[in-house]
Amino acid sequence: MKPQTMRGYSDWCMLYVRFASGKSPHVMTMHKGWVALLFLLGACASVPGGGPADPSTPLLAPGEPLALPRPSDLEQSVEAAQLITASRDGQTFVFEGRISVTPERFLLVGVDSLGRRAMTVTWSDAGLEVETAPWLPPALRPGSMLADIVVLYWPEAVVRQALAPAGGTLSADAHRRSVRIGGKEVLHAERSWADGAPWTGTLRYANLAWGYEIEVQSMAASTAASQAAAP
Repeated sequence: MKPQTMRGYSDWCMLYVRFASGKSPHVMTMHKGWVALLFLLGACASVPGGGPADPSTPLLAPGEPLALPRPSDLEQSVEAAQLITASRDGQTFVFEGRISVTPERFLLVGVDSLGRRAMTVTWSDAGLEVETAPWLPPALRPGSMLADIVVLYWPEAVVRQALAPAGGTLSADAHRRSVRIGGKEVLHAERSWADGAPWTGTLRYANLAWGYEIEVQSMAASTAASQAAAP
């Protein structure tokens, strides 16, 4: 099935407003799409030489944990709606998410095409808490999803410090980021957004360690509100 994509900012405004009420604007792949996506991203989510790792562990790559900073290290508060397209082994799935960041906590909520809450990830100085719908497979790795987000959005200096315990390095400029561990590139990202506005625009990245590619179309709440108010 070819995934639907948003056609413009008006669609994103509608998406953000409907997120607030828990409703989804499009029927795309039903809840089976979420299940398939999570099997897709979790297919290689075990640590070599042993059983599955704790799914809440923020692994950027198998056996390579990210030393999580604090939510406040983002140095801003964020409310953003996202349309996420994930691909692996020729399969593509689409789902919706929203992210809320304050100095006290990070919140990620994923919903299926019917607006049902599939997962909630809450991260604060007290630790990481994960809630998932009963129909989601145990292969889901919310910790790895969080690790990707931190590496892609948090300030460069913060990310470098978070990578240091694993021997990871970050190369970055205004439009791309690359992470290497042990001399191998494990994540490569290309970003298209205005300077200083990373939560509105398009992000494409490949987690080479886990073997998936992601495209994220994101809109911050302030942008959605201004677009909705425009004549």
